[in-house]
Amino acid sequence: MLDQTILGYRRENGRVGVRNHVIILPLDDLSNAASEAVANNIKGCMALPHPYGRLQFGKDLELHFRTLIGTGRNPNVAAVIVIGIEPNWTRKVVDGIAETGKPVAGFHIEQNGDINTIAAASRKAKEFVQWASELQKEPCPISELWVSTKCGESDTTSGLGANPCVGAAFDRLYENGNTLVFGETSELTGGEHLVRDRCVNEQVAKHFMETWSAYNDFINENKTNDLSDSQPTKGNIEGGLTTIEEKALGNIQKIGKKCKVDGVLEPAEEPTGGKGLYFMDSSSAAAEMVTLCAAAGYVVHFFPTGQGNVIGNPILPVIKITANPRTVRTMGEHVDVDVSGILQKEMNMEDAGQKLLECMISTANGRMTAAEALGHREFVLTRLYRSA
Repeated sequence: MLDQTILGYRRENGRVGVRNHVIILPLDDLSNAASEAVANNIKGCMALPHPYGRLQFGKDLELHFRTLIGTGRNPNVAAVIVIGIEPNWTRKVVDGIAETGKPVAGFHIEQNGDINTIAAASRKAKEFVQWASELQKEPCPISELWVSTKCGESDTTSGLGANPCVGAAFDRLYENGNTLVFGETSELTGGEHLVRDRCVNEQVAKHFMETWSAYNDFINENKTNDLSDSQPTKGNIEGGLTTIEEKALGNIQKIGKKCKVDGVLEPAEEPTGGKGLYFMDSSSAAAEMVTLCAAAGYVVHFFPTGQGNVIGNPILPVIKITANPRTVRTMGEHVDVDVSGILQKEMNMEDAGQKLLECMISTANGRMTAAEALGHREFVLTRLYRSA
């Protein structure tokens, strides 16, 4: 058991966050300019512009709301200003966030215009920022951290070093009672049976296989004869991975040897089944999945990379891990945890997992990740359909 504590922000609903952001959340693409203007006016808050939110429908619209509401609900967020073009959808997002008890206010541009909306939202944002600046961290059990993982720019060192390092850390966190998540549905192809066999019971196994099959069927229905620009990517191939099966076997290393899959989540769905490891149906695109993890309520993210990846997120600190000595040499400013010693026989997997957990604790206690220090705030929504 991990008997240390971290210093976290205890939110109104009891969840623990490790950051204290005040965000300006545009409901739709038309509200980006006003949101960014508010963030420019009031120092200490952050706008999250994105290109969607108009003429979406069905499951695509449901996912849009779930992602925005979940982003505002995340425990790393202290307070939220929502700006939309029209009042009803703005209110829907505000109400969803307000269920957590945190401060949230909504403003709509129709019948007000940008200038009046920006002025009113700026006044409320100033109030929220000053309120949030007085919040104090308190000791919290490590078990209350929700930790997500997704890998990127994989190569041969990923499956041999960085991904098993995450697996070693996940094994300890799972035994400790943390809430964990992994995903990347298409990148399990060829190894899906291994995940199925790790499911805690037959009901979860059936749900997982149905979810994986639906994603795989969609790809097969729409793909061209050649997927080599996508799975595996040109970077994966340059790094020595020649098939999606090789990529999958490395990917699955992130869930360790002891973890069971306790449930299956929709994209951006917050787990309600208690502690454990969850699989989230999700894109393998780095910024998309990390955004979905943040929307599902996760507060720290493990991102193993082979060739090197610069991904960050506005509210979810992304910890980069690599076992590739070339990546350490050429992209070292993006690396938080160097485990290249694994392949050089200078470090065993237990030591690597411990090194990652120590970085997680430092990050939770306030140390900025490389992505945070370099200003990477990729916020990319997952889109399902064309607009109506």
